Amino acid sequence: MSLLIALKMFTTGRIIFASLFVVAFVILMVISYKKDAKNNKKHYQNAALYVAIGLAVTIGLLFLSKLLIH
Repeated sequence: MSLLIALKMFTTGRIIFASLFVVAFVILMVISYKKDAKNNKKHYQNAALYVAIGLAVTIGLLFLSKLLIH
């Protein structure tokens, strides 16, 4: 039953459109990333380190609150 519904929903035209959309989206994302990579190195030099520290502190605070509440 659900297979018949899926076959009606995804016609050949929709599958072609979705495929072309995904390919175009990925290509544009790669081009955009390469274009911004130079600026990212300059402006966000230690961003991954700061995000990791923030994540570790947040998880630590969650565990601490769990211990204090129970």
